[in-house]
Amino acid sequence: MVHAPEVEKFFKRDGGALDSTSDAVDAVNVLKGQKGGEVSWDDASVFDKDKDKTQFRQYLDACDRVKNFYREQHEKQTVAFNVDARKQYAEKTRARMGVWEAIEMLNTLVDESDPDTDVSQIEHLLQTAEAIRRDGKPEWMQLTGLIHDLGKLLYFFGAQGQWDVVGDTFVVGCKFADGIIYPDTFAGNPDSKHPIYSTEYGIYSPNCGLDNVMISWGHDEYLYHVCKAQSTLPPAALNMIRYHSFYPWHREGAYRHLMEEKDYQALKDVLAFNPYDLYSKSDEPPSVEKLKPYYLGLIDKYFPKEIDW
Repeated sequence: MVHAPEVEKFFKRDGGALDSTSDAVDAVNVLKGQKGGEVSWDDASVFDKDKDKTQFRQYLDACDRVKNFYREQHEKQTVAFNVDARKQYAEKTRARMGVWEAIEMLNTLVDESDPDTDVSQIEHLLQTAEAIRRDGKPEWMQLTGLIHDLGKLLYFFGAQGQWDVVGDTFVVGCKFADGIIYPDTFAGNPDSKHPIYSTEYGIYSPNCGLDNVMISWGHDEYLYHVCKAQSTLPPAALNMIRYHSFYPWHREGAYRHLMEEKDYQALKDVLAFNPYDLYSKSDEPPSVEKLKPYYLGLIDKYFPKEIDW
């Protein structure tokens, strides 16, 4: 494993705090979601049909903490920040290592700082992948489940905080959608008062397509760019990675005025993946050593031995 020297200082960050915030965000999304031959990859999920989804942390328990997190995220995710974040991503390589090495790195950085965690990061990822595998979905989707949160390494690669790593994502450069969680917390974002960025279309044109909009920077967008450039994963997998936290779009129905025809297929992709992302965390912890050879084989099918991070 090779990593840039300038990222070493970020390895001392409190990974447990990031994981705790991420779990609280997921808990809120779980509870908000309760309102409302070969198995095809987009068939309805089966693994969770008998699962009591009310057993996840209740919304009000997470409410204050999550709202404070979103207030910071919503105030700081500006057009200027997002342009700069993409520029920084393109200009430097933070590390060079294999995908399984990256999984182990995330596991170590988060769990060593949180000794009381019940389930490790690597177990969380395997739970998602195994739920997809049990439902008979194809190998590329199993691998997507395994890696979909690897972008959280961004926290240890120079992110400004938790707010530019985790949390629901949204479009910047146009009016902040009403379907975004805690929309009132955008009052402190200068873009909310910008003469162009605050309008319905902002810097975009009708039905320009989601490929042509800036989605708030975080672990989804980061990993999407890593995988798009260096893997042979199919477009559906890239959609699942890029949009799995894009709740204002895939659950609340926002941004239809920006979508082009192919984005409706992307929406279908994400909705097929979403239950595995949210509801597999309560499953029994899997055996890492038993499953490792199988998933190493999947990684080898879609990734080179080492990639740039």
